[in-house]
Amino acid sequence: MPYHAIGRKIYFHLVLAQCTNKIIIFYRVDCRVMEQEKPAMESAPTATTDEKSSEAVAAASASDDAAAEAKSLKCNQCGKLFKGQLEVEYHAAKTDHFDFSESTEEIKPLSEEEKKEQIRLMEEKIKQKRKEREEQEKVEALEREKIRIKSGKEMIATRRRLEEDEMKKIMDQRKREKMEDQLARQRIKEKIEQDKLARQAKYSNTPVVEPKAPVQPAAPQPKAPPKDYTETKINIRLTNGQTITQSFKAKEELSAVRLFVTLNRTDGAAPFSMMTSFPRKVFQEDDYAKPLDVLGLVPSAVITVTKAQ
Repeated sequence: MPYHAIGRKIYFHLVLAQCTNKIIIFYRVDCRVMEQEKPAMESAPTATTDEKSSEAVAAASASDDAAAEAKSLKCNQCGKLFKGQLEVEYHAAKTDHFDFSESTEEIKPLSEEEKKEQIRLMEEKIKQKRKEREEQEKVEALEREKIRIKSGKEMIATRRRLEEDEMKKIMDQRKREKMEDQLARQRIKEKIEQDKLARQAKYSNTPVVEPKAPVQPAAPQPKAPPKDYTETKINIRLTNGQTITQSFKAKEELSAVRLFVTLNRTDGAAPFSMMTSFPRKVFQEDDYAKPLDVLGLVPSAVITVTKAQ
C-alpha cells in the first residue's frame, strides 16, 4: 500500500517523526503497512523512506484542503446560509446586509414537513398580499368616487353661479332700460307741451315764449286709474308638445323669455325660434330687445317654440 493512502492519522505521526527517529515512530503507527513494505524497506536506502514520507505529508495536506472546501455562503450579520450568489444578492437587497463569507457548513435539505410548512407560509403571504391589494383598490375607488362627486358639485355650483350672474346682468340691463324709458317719456311729454304752447300762440297771435327750463308742474296732478299691467303670464309650448308657464314683468324684454326657455326646456338643445299664433308673428332678432308690453304680450300670451330655420 502506498504511503499517501494511509490518511490523516499517519500524517499526524509523520509530523511527530520529524523530531525523533522516523523509522521507529512510523512503525508504531501502522505495523501492518510496514510488514507489507518490509522487503522493499530493507533493500531501499534511507533517502527513499524520506521521499515517501514527504509524499504522504503532501497527500494529507491536499486531503485537508479538500475537506475545508466551502460548501455554502454565510451572512455574518444574521448567520443565514445560502447556496449560491443569486440568493446572497437577493438577501442583501432585501435586508441591506453586506457582510458575507464562505462557510464549510452544508445546507441540509428540507424534510417533507418543512417543505409543507414553507408552502403554507408562502400561501399565507400570497393571501395577505392579495387582501392588502384589494383593500388598497377599495380605498382608491372610494377616493375616486369622492373626487367625482366633488367635481360634480363644483360643476353644478359653477353653472348656478353663471346663471345667477347672467340673471343679474339682465336685471341691471332692465333697470337701465327702464330709466332710459322714463327719461324718453319725460322728453316726449315736454315736446308735447311745447307743441301745445306753439299751437296756442299761433291761433291766438301771441308770441310763443320758450320755457327756459323744462316745465315742472307745481303740484302733482291726480293720476288716472292705472291701466297698464305690471306683469304678464306667458304660456310656452315646446316642440315636444309640453307647456311651461312663467310670469314676467311687463317691461321685461322678450330676451328674458328666451333665456327662461333655454334653461327650462325639455325638448333638447337644438336652436329654436318663438312665435305667436293670434296674431301670427315670428319674432326676429330685433324683437328680443323690445319689452313685452310693446310686443302685445300683456297681460297674458301664448308663445310657441319652433325649430330654427
